[in-house]
Amino acid sequence: MNSATPAQDLIDFIRESIPLARSMDLRLHSHDDAHLAIAAPLPPNINDKGCAFGGSLVSLMTLSGWGLVELELRRRDFDCDVFVAESTVQYLAPVWDDFLSEARLASGADWDTFFHTLRTRGRARVEVACHVPGETPDKPAATLSARFVAKRRD
Repeated sequence: MNSATPAQDLIDFIRESIPLARSMDLRLHSHDDAHLAIAAPLPPNINDKGCAFGGSLVSLMTLSGWGLVELELRRRDFDCDVFVAESTVQYLAPVWDDFLSEARLASGADWDTFFHTLRTRGRARVEVACHVPGETPDKPAATLSARFVAKRRD
């Protein structure tokens, strides 16, 4: 891959490896050390009411949370399988336009604890909070609280 950033390399990997992600036409929106945001256009993710399909919203939030963990593992050169172990989703408002999901570590979660556990036990879990922004910054359209598990391959 000849992408500009590790985050874009990850999005390319997701699109190549997960047919649903390709069908959703997901794209990298933004990223930094604390978050990963993935965007999707409305047309391939529309429901019969003309708004975003709930399955697309939860899929994008799950992929952004998984991607946040995977990206941090890649940054630190850990070879792991990452799984979503548990998640809770809330649909709070319809989404009528292109949308994005932003993932961050949940309150109280931290990478230091995650990587210490991963080094000592070969597997670790971390809580991630994802949301699809709504019409105002203080009211998301959807949220996902998830626990991701990483298991070392070596």
